[in-house]
This record gives sequence, structure tokens and C-alpha cells, in this order.
Amino acid sequence: MITLTPNAAGQVKKLIEHENKPNLGLRIGIKGGGCSGMSYVLSIDEVTPKQFDTTFEQDGVKILIDAKSHLYLDGTTIDYKESVMGGGFEFNNPMAKKSCGCGSSFTT
Repeated sequence: MITLTPNAAGQVKKLIEHENKPNLGLRIGIKGGGCSGMSYVLSIDEVTPKQFDTTFEQDGVKILIDAKSHLYLDGTTIDYKESVMGGGFEFNNPMAKKSCGCGSSFTT
């Protein structure tokens, strides 16, 4: 299971509202690359599951994740934090053995 903190869920809702389209949710995934081997991917996407997607809802946010990404992200908590330089999503991934300094990529 992947968990969104209340701050992250609130930010995702704002992004979805900004798109002004029906039936949108948060797609979570990984891709090869980045400083540590795999990078986190977040996107606002149509809530139309693809083959092997897991879908669930948390705090009013529909979430989609593909099976491969779910293997590497199970147990992850996603938070959203504001800073002087802007805001951003942060991943607390218990499966990550090593992360890069900016926290956008990891290795298992």
C-alpha cells in the first residue's frame, strides 16, 4: 500500500482541480534513470486503469500504480512540503537501500 499524507493529498487535489477535467487521479510509478538507478514518477492521469494497474482511493484522491512500480514502492509514504525554493513531493520508501541527495531517485 502507498500512503499520501494529508499535505500530499491536498496538493494533488489542487493539481486535479487546476486541470478542470472529470475523472482524473494520481498515477504513481518508477522509471529507470536518475542518480541512484530508479526515479519516482508522479502524474495527473485519466482514471482508466491499464492492464496490471492497482487502483485505490485515499482522502478523495484516486490513485493508480502499475504492478512493477508497486513492487518497488510498497509501503511508501508520499508527503508534500513547502520550502523557500518552492514545494515538492517527498518519498519515504522503506524499500530504498540508497537514495540520491535530492530524493528523486533510489536503488533497492
